[in-house]
Amino acid sequence: MKKKIEQTFLGLAVGDALGVPVEFKTRFELQQNPVKTMRAFGSHNQPKGTWSDDSSLTFCLAESLCKGYDTKSIATNFVRWYGDNYWTAHGQVFDIGIATNTAINAFAKGTPATLAGGTGEFDNGNGSLMRISPLAFYVKDMSIEERFQKVKEVSSITHGHIRSVLSCFIYVEFMIGLLRGLEKFEAYGNMQHIVNKFLNENAICSESEINKFHRILENPIGDYTIEPVYKLEEKQISGSGYVLNTLEASLWSFLTTDSYAEAVLKAVNLGEDTDTTACVTGALAGLYYEEECIPKDWLHDLVKREEIIDLSHRFSKSLEK
Repeated sequence: MKKKIEQTFLGLAVGDALGVPVEFKTRFELQQNPVKTMRAFGSHNQPKGTWSDDSSLTFCLAESLCKGYDTKSIATNFVRWYGDNYWTAHGQVFDIGIATNTAINAFAKGTPATLAGGTGEFDNGNGSLMRISPLAFYVKDMSIEERFQKVKEVSSITHGHIRSVLSCFIYVEFMIGLLRGLEKFEAYGNMQHIVNKFLNENAICSESEINKFHRILENPIGDYTIEPVYKLEEKQISGSGYVLNTLEASLWSFLTTDSYAEAVLKAVNLGEDTDTTACVTGALAGLYYEEECIPKDWLHDLVKREEIIDLSHRFSKSLEK
């Protein structure tokens, strides 16, 4: 487990860092000059190997989970990140999503942690999905009901709409299958079965909301056959910051490639929200491919690599208690 967590944390941070310099670039621009390795400066004028709020908030979550499960503690770490530059690459916050910003400020002013996140239709950015991966290790041995509840609460600290919650839930269930040693398509099919069964047996949202996930869960709409997300063409995949797009893009990038490097580079070169798509993809690929899967020169460039490894080991140790 220790090595799996280490590779997941390094995998997501490296993916994030690959995407930071080209965030907001269009797919067309990246087709002309594709990302092939770590770059410096660019969109946020950051040194090579710098990761963003995606990794920062992931590590804030992991730090809190090291002490046990407490949503107030998790939210407090988010406040520390935003206000005191806690778990930043260079001691400065240089990027934050609108919904995350609003939620952190709401919590800081007294709103309970699990009620701080927005619940409206337009509050479905990818800000909770990007940081949810540590929770998979924490909840893996719990019942499906407990897993969903924990995912819902942790997502809702910044993103409380059921679409964001379901996106995180699907992602965590897929990660748990990979954690159990399943081959990636086997883990994907297992996730579909578990999630569809849970949704059918529990009235947690409307059918129309579930239908938003039809390309991932392969739930038919009307009379036509659903094409699974991994069989879609690149033009059907979006790199935007909308949570469902990020979930689809990360699954697609991971399931249509055969190595860590291929997966994260495919994610980055989709364009738009490049750091988040590659971060979410990188956690999956780092977990799945494990030993020596991340190019050594990318790891060498990664800012605070040793601190990330130390956190992964402390998190792993805390789960043994």
